[in-house]
Amino acid sequence: MLGQGGHVALALVSLVILLWHEAAPIEVPQDLKQPPTIVKQSVKDYIVDPRDNIIIECEAKGNPTPTFSWLRNGKFFNIGKDPRVTMRKHSGTLEIGFRNGGRPEDYEGEYQCFVSNDHGVALSNKILLRVSIMMPIRQDKRVSMGLNGDLYFSNVLAQDAQTDYSCNARFLFTHTIQQKNPFTLKVQTSRKVAESTPTFLSPTGSESSKMVLRDKQLLLECIAAGLPTPAIKWFKKGGDLPARKVKFENYNKTLKILNVSEEDAGEYVCMANNHLGSIRHSIFVQVKAAPYWLDKPTNLVLAPDENGRLVCRANGNPKPTIQWLIDGQPINNSLPNLSRQMMGDTIIFRSVQMGSSAVYQCNASNQHGYLLANAFVSVLDMPPRMLGPKNQLIKVIENNRTFLDCPFFGSPLPDLRWFMNGQGSGLDGGQYRVYINGSLEINRARKEDEGTYTCVANSIMGTAENQVRLEVKEPTRIVRAPEHQSAIRGSVVRFDCKVKSDPSLPITVAWMKDDKPLYLGWSQAIACLSADRPDPPMDLDLSDPAARSVRLTWIPGNDHRSPVTQFLVQFEEDRWDPGRWQNLSTYPGDLNSVILQLAPFVNYQFRVIAINAVGQSQPSRPSPRYKTSGAAPDAIPRGLRGWGSKKDNMEITWEPLLDLERNGPNLHYSVWWRRKDSGEEWSNVTTVGSKHIVQNLETYVPYEIKIQARNEFGSGPESNVVTGYSGEDIPTDPPTELRVSKVDSTKANIHWKPVDLNSVQGEFKEYRLYYWRESSLVPGLVVSKEINNKGFYSTVAEPSGILSDLVPYSRYKMFMVVANNDYEGPPSNTVDFSTKEGVPDAPRFFKIARRSFDTIHLEWDKPLEPNGILIGYQLKYQTVNGSRVGRPQLETFFPNVTEFNLRLPDRSTRYKFYLSALTQVGTGEVFAEESPHFANEVELTVASVASALTPTPPPIAPLPPTTIAPTTINISTTTTPTTTTTTTTTTTEAATTTTTPPVLVPTKRIDQNVLVAPGQEIWDLTVEPNSNYANVSWRHDFPPGSSEFVLEYILDSDKMVKIEKVTQEPPFTVRDLIAGAKYHLRVYSQEINGVSSKSVTFKTKAAYMDQVDIATQGWFIGLMCAIALIILILLIVCFIKRSRGGKYPVRDKKDLPLDPVDQKDQDGSFDYHSDEDNKPLQGSQISLDGNVKESDDSLVDYGEGGDGQFNEDGSFIGQYTVKKDKDETEGNESSEATSPVNAIYSLA
Repeated sequence: MLGQGGHVALALVSLVILLWHEAAPIEVPQDLKQPPTIVKQSVKDYIVDPRDNIIIECEAKGNPTPTFSWLRNGKFFNIGKDPRVTMRKHSGTLEIGFRNGGRPEDYEGEYQCFVSNDHGVALSNKILLRVSIMMPIRQDKRVSMGLNGDLYFSNVLAQDAQTDYSCNARFLFTHTIQQKNPFTLKVQTSRKVAESTPTFLSPTGSESSKMVLRDKQLLLECIAAGLPTPAIKWFKKGGDLPARKVKFENYNKTLKILNVSEEDAGEYVCMANNHLGSIRHSIFVQVKAAPYWLDKPTNLVLAPDENGRLVCRANGNPKPTIQWLIDGQPINNSLPNLSRQMMGDTIIFRSVQMGSSAVYQCNASNQHGYLLANAFVSVLDMPPRMLGPKNQLIKVIENNRTFLDCPFFGSPLPDLRWFMNGQGSGLDGGQYRVYINGSLEINRARKEDEGTYTCVANSIMGTAENQVRLEVKEPTRIVRAPEHQSAIRGSVVRFDCKVKSDPSLPITVAWMKDDKPLYLGWSQAIACLSADRPDPPMDLDLSDPAARSVRLTWIPGNDHRSPVTQFLVQFEEDRWDPGRWQNLSTYPGDLNSVILQLAPFVNYQFRVIAINAVGQSQPSRPSPRYKTSGAAPDAIPRGLRGWGSKKDNMEITWEPLLDLERNGPNLHYSVWWRRKDSGEEWSNVTTVGSKHIVQNLETYVPYEIKIQARNEFGSGPESNVVTGYSGEDIPTDPPTELRVSKVDSTKANIHWKPVDLNSVQGEFKEYRLYYWRESSLVPGLVVSKEINNKGFYSTVAEPSGILSDLVPYSRYKMFMVVANNDYEGPPSNTVDFSTKEGVPDAPRFFKIARRSFDTIHLEWDKPLEPNGILIGYQLKYQTVNGSRVGRPQLETFFPNVTEFNLRLPDRSTRYKFYLSALTQVGTGEVFAEESPHFANEVELTVASVASALTPTPPPIAPLPPTTIAPTTINISTTTTPTTTTTTTTTTTEAATTTTTPPVLVPTKRIDQNVLVAPGQEIWDLTVEPNSNYANVSWRHDFPPGSSEFVLEYILDSDKMVKIEKVTQEPPFTVRDLIAGAKYHLRVYSQEINGVSSKSVTFKTKAAYMDQVDIATQGWFIGLMCAIALIILILLIVCFIKRSRGGKYPVRDKKDLPLDPVDQKDQDGSFDYHSDEDNKPLQGSQISLDGNVKESDDSLVDYGEGGDGQFNEDGSFIGQYTVKKDKDETEGNESSEATSPVNAIYSLA
C-alpha cells in the first residue's frame, strides 16, 4: 500500500500529464479521416503595397482533401467571374494580379476563408485588406531619406508643415507593409530666417568608420543641414575615387561603390559647403573578405611509385586558416602515411602505393565565411587503353579542317603519338597538331591526306592503339545550271543540269517546278535544285563544364543542297564589351559537338553560324550563359618603359591587359623600381591605371623596372627587368672653339672642343650644328637665309665632321649646341666662312623654235644659281639620225648673250643641243634639248604652192602659215570666177582614214563655227605633236598682255580633262602627254567668256620612231630612174617630130598668166590648160562638142621646162594631167592623152 506521500506524488504526476495534454494539440495521422484544419492564414489587419500583386493566404489540411471558398464583405466571393483573381492549386490562397490593368483599391474589404470537407467546416480570421495609399515625399538637395530610413531636412520651409508623415516598411518576401504611426511637423515662421553654416545631420562628429566585405556594395552617406542648402562633395585621401565603380546618388549625399575590393579601403572625406563655410567628415573604410580561391585542389590520378601534390590556396581578410581532412576526418587524426607530407596549404605525395586512394577535403575559413573543396587521390596501375570506338571511318570534304579523335587513359599517363599509314616518326607540326586529349587536327584536308591514321598510347605498363580511316571527298556542285527558255507550245525543250561530285559518292538530281517536285507532264518553267545558304543551327546546349572549357552541342539546320563545310562559333560576354559578338573558333562541317577553350572570369553566351559554298547562315539563337571561374592573370603587361617627363621624375608606363586577359575582378598592377647597380631594395606601388609617376628623383639616373599583373585570384608572372631613366634637364656647357678648315665650293671640315658628358644632364644625342647662308658673293644676288641644322654624334676627344651640300661662292654663319632627347644646351661661338667658286647650275630654261625652213632660233636664261662669276655660255650641237650622230660643233657666247640663230644646211636635219654656263672653275650643268622632228613637218603657203606648179602664179592673197605632218600631199587647183577653196588631204602612218590629219589647220574664215566676242577672236590653232609633248600656237587680236589664255585638252580614251593657264604669248608647250594617245585641244580666253578657238584633234607620236633617210630607200631610187627614162623618151620623140618638119606650137607659159577659166579643184590642187589644150592632136577624134582640138602641147607640159618642181623626197609635185571629159559616149575613144605615153603615140 502506498503511504500518504505516495498519493501526493501520484497526484502531481497526473496533474502534469493533464496539463501537457492541454498544452499540446493532438496530432492525427494523415491517413485517418479528419475534418479540415487551417495551418496558415494572413494577418487580421493586412496592408499591401499597390505596386505588388495581392496575396491573401489560406492553407489547410484534412482527409478527404478540403475545398476552399471565400466571403468578401460578408457575401460569397465568386472567384471564377473575376479574371484577375486566381486560387492556387490544393490551397485556398488568393492571388490578385494587376498586370492587365485594374486598381488595387477596388479589392479593399473584409475577407474570410471557409475550408470544408465531409467531416466539417473551418473558418479563418476575418482579414481586413487595406491598400497603402502612400504619397512619396519628393526628395531633393534639401529633403532626403537616409540609409537608415530617417527623413532629413537640411532646412525647413513653411510648406513642410504636415500632420501625416508616415514611415512604411515594405517586406519584399512576404509582400506586406508595416506602417508606423504618423508624425506631425510644425514649422515656426518668422519674418527673417538667419542663414547658417553647414552642420552634419548624419553621420555625426568629424569621423566615423565603416566595414564592408569584398565583392559587396559599399554605401557611404553624408547629410548636412544649413541655409542655404549645402552641397556635398566626396574625396579619397591618397588617391582618386575609382571612377568605373563609383556612383553618386541622392544628390551626391550617398556614395556607392560596386564590387568592393581591397584597393577601395582607405579614408573617404565628404565635404558640405555653402557660401558661409564648409565642414568635413572622414569615414575610414575597412575591407574584409570571406575566403576565396586562389588555387582550388583538383582530382589526382597517380600510378604506383609516382609523385604528385594537392594544392589548396585561398585568400581573405583576415587571412583564412587552411584545414585538411581525409574522408571527412581531420587529417591529423588519420593514420600516419609515409608517402604523404603536409606543407601548409599543400600535400605532397611521394612514391604512392596501391591502397593509398582517398578523398581529401580542404576547408578555408575565417570569421566571415568558409570554402570547402573535395579532391580524390586515386592510385591506379593500369595499362593504356583506348576509350573511343575502334576503326572509325571519317569522311570529310576537301580543303576543310578536320579533327581525328583518339580518347585514351592509363596510369601512369601514357604518351600519345599519331602515324599515317604506319609510317613516319609521328605527326606533329606543319598542318598537323596533336592536342593533349589525343585529338589530331589537320588544318586543310587534301586528297593526299587520305589514308589510315594510327594513334598509339605508350607507357611503362604497355601499349594501346586505335585506327581512324580518313576519306577526303570532292565537294558536290552544279557546274552548269539550266537556263531560262521560251518555246512554242508543243515543241520540245531541253534543260541541262550538269553536276560535278566525288566519283565514290552516289548522286541524285531532283527537279522542281515552281518550287514543287516535278513529275511527268508539261513544264512551263523548270529550275534545277540550286544551292542556297544553310539554315542556322538549332538547340544549342552546354555540357561538361570545366574551369576553362565547356562542351557546346547543336543540331545542324538544312544545308539546302550544299554541304556545310564549317561551323563558326561566336561568343558575347556581358562584362567588358556587352552586345558585341566576336569570333571564337571554327570547326569542320561534320562536327556538331565541340569543346570550347575559354578564358577565365568571363560570362559567355555562344551562337553558331553554318557555312557552305554559297555563304553563311543566319546566326543561331544564343546558348544559355556560361560563366567561367576566375584565375590569376596569365599575361604580362606589354610595353613597359620608364622615362622622365620632368627633370626630377620618371613616368613608368605600360599597356594594360586586354579585357579577356584579366582572368578575374579587381585587376591591378604591381610595379617595382630601384636605382640600377645600387643594390637598393625594390620600391613598389600597386595601381589600377597604366602609369605611375615616381617623383623627387635625381636628373637622368638609370632605374631597373619590372611589373606584374594581379587580380583577386592571385598574381601573374613577373616581367623581365627593363631599364628606364629619370627626366632630363638643359645641358649646362656649350661646345667650344668651333672652327672650320679645308673649305671648298660645297663642303667644309668643322672642328670643336667637346663638352663633359655629365653636363649634358640626359642621354647624349648629338652635337647639333646650326648654319645658314648669310649672302652670296655674286653681286646683286638675293639668297634665302633659312636656318638648317645637322647632327654629329661623336664622343672622341677631338671631334670633327664634314658639313656638305653648301652653295658655292657664298658666305655662311654657324654655331653649335649639344643636345639630349629633350633639350639643347647654350650655343658655341659663331663662325663665319665663305665657300669657293664652283661650276654654275643649268640655265633656267632653254627653248628651241623654228623661224623658217632653214633657221632654228635658240633662247635661254641665266642659271638660278651661278655659283660664281659667269664668264659665258657654251653650246655644243650635233646632227642626229636615229642612233647615228654627227660630228660635234661648239659655239661660245659672252655672259650677256642669251639667244642664237642657227642656219640649217638641210631643212630636214635634226640636231641635239647641249647648253651650259661657264665660270672660272669650269663648265656647269648641261641643259640638253633636241630640235623638233622637221622631217615630218611642212609649211604651206599659197605662194609656195603656186611656185611649185607654175612660174607665174596668179595674185592670190596669202593664207596664214600652217604646219602639219603629212607623208603624202596631193595638191590640185581649180579657179572659178566666184570662189576660192583650199583642201588638204593628209595620210599619216598612224591613221586609218584620211579625213582627219594629226594636226588640224583651220584658216580664218567667216563661216567657221567659233564663238566670237565683238572685236576679239582666236584662230589658226596649230599643234606640233611629239611623243610626250606638243607645241601649240595660235593667233588672236587681243592687245598684248591684256588677256590670259587657257589651254584645255581632253584625253580621248577616258575623257580626262586637263587645263593649263598661259600668260605668255604663243607658242606654248604642253608637256607630260601620253605617247601614241589621241587628244582634243582648244584655247579660250580667261577673262572674256565665249571667246574660244575651234577644237583641234591630234595624236601624239609613238614612244620611239626611227628617222628614215628617204634617199637610201630602194623604191625612191627606182622611181627616180623611171622618171629619168620617161624624160629621155620625151626628148627623143620631140627631136623626131622636129626632124619631120611638123609644126609643134609651144606656148611660153612663163609669160602668160592663168586663163580666167583656170580654177582650183575642190581638193585644193591646181589643173591649168589653155585654148590650145582644147585642140586635138593630129589624127585625134572630134570631141563631143564637135570641136577639133589641135594638139598644142609644149615640152614644158611634159616636164622638160625648167620650172618643174620636186618635193622634198624628190617626187613631182605637179603631175602630167590633162582634163578628161567625163561624159564619154559609147563608141567614142578618149579625146585627150591622159599620160605621157599616150601623147607619144598621138604624136607619132
